[in-house]
Amino acid sequence: MPLALLALAIGAFGIGATEFVIMGLLPEVAGTFGVSIPTAGYLATGYALGVVVGAPVLAVAGARIPRKRMLTALMGLFIAGNALSAVAPVFAVMLAGRIIASLAHGAFFGIGAIVAASLVAPHRRAGAIALMFTGLTVANVVGVPLGTWLGQQVSWRATFAVIAGIGVIALAGVAALVPHGDRSPDTDAAATARSGGLRGELAAFRNAQVLLAMAMTVLGFGGVFAAVTYLAPMMTDAAGYAPGAVTWLLVLFGLGMLIGNLAGGRYADRALMPMLYVSLGGLAVLLALFTVAAHHKAGAAILLPLIGGFGFATVAPLQKRVLDHAAQAPTLASAVNIGAFNLGNALAAWLGGVALGAGFGPTSPNAVGAAMALAALALAVAATVLERRAKPARPERDARREAAAEPEGAAVGPGVSPAPPSTVRSGG
Repeated sequence: MPLALLALAIGAFGIGATEFVIMGLLPEVAGTFGVSIPTAGYLATGYALGVVVGAPVLAVAGARIPRKRMLTALMGLFIAGNALSAVAPVFAVMLAGRIIASLAHGAFFGIGAIVAASLVAPHRRAGAIALMFTGLTVANVVGVPLGTWLGQQVSWRATFAVIAGIGVIALAGVAALVPHGDRSPDTDAAATARSGGLRGELAAFRNAQVLLAMAMTVLGFGGVFAAVTYLAPMMTDAAGYAPGAVTWLLVLFGLGMLIGNLAGGRYADRALMPMLYVSLGGLAVLLALFTVAAHHKAGAAILLPLIGGFGFATVAPLQKRVLDHAAQAPTLASAVNIGAFNLGNALAAWLGGVALGAGFGPTSPNAVGAAMALAALALAVAATVLERRAKPARPERDARREAAAEPEGAAVGPGVSPAPPSTVRSGG
């Protein structure tokens, strides 16, 4: 594994920790600033909106900047936002710090995915992207519980100070380990696209496959969050768990995410679309089963890590599919796809809330998630059909020209005589 991937994973760990740790610290933050819990919830909402807005804006702003320099600048922004949150004297300042930190989120993952893919051979790119995203999954398993514990036992300010420190480590790692320039075979094409600025980056969005992949991101990963957003009341009201058990249930879910992420990256390098069929189809089935299993403690504990695994197994394949179809201008498309994950989370949370508000019961958000995953699977099948129809039959002459076993001296075109055999002898 290139050490540069470790630096990117550390950055992903810090970003994942700061995104999700606020959910466990809302009572402490609200008490410090004298605001209500719903008002403190704006710290989570503001972060999510900052990701959606910041991803395309910063990707476009940095289109002409070398990717290594852009990554270090984004980590600097992340550090500044978390440091501001740690010392915020009033609620409005902390909200500003959260938004500043969130602006780095989408662009870091988007550009980082391109850099990660460029560090390895083409047949290992999905795995490299998955390794970078491992930092995000480990943050859910280790970082968020520890950050919550630190905030409750010491101070929530200490939690954000530690996260800012993790950002410093990631920045130093990126500066020291990420190579200058891109080493992927697409270097020339990508450089040409970047020289075209915004117009070059926007050109990727004329590709239907890019848009379909982003729609799959919104619906597929959003399906997971339809269930997870309402996991606490689901586990206490339906399954009968005590409130304190939700923490270890989330750890189970996080472990599933970690394993699924690595498996998704590994198998997507072998067969990307079949991997998406399996992960999205499995996710739809598991979420549908969870509407019933969530009423039982054992069923909930068994299915939660599986939902996390199948859900996160979609991340690396979807990100790589966007990069594959936006190869001429990947920066903006990659960053926007990261924003699509957050858009899916917000959409799923809203739809799950609608189901609860309509009186369909505490496990009804799972049915919403199953429907979203099934819709994503349908889009994956449609994308494959369109891709196959778009491939023109190659002329026989072109097929011969591209054949790997073409004999030396074969004709290169009609009316062209074969080249004479070489008379140069090997050395010695």
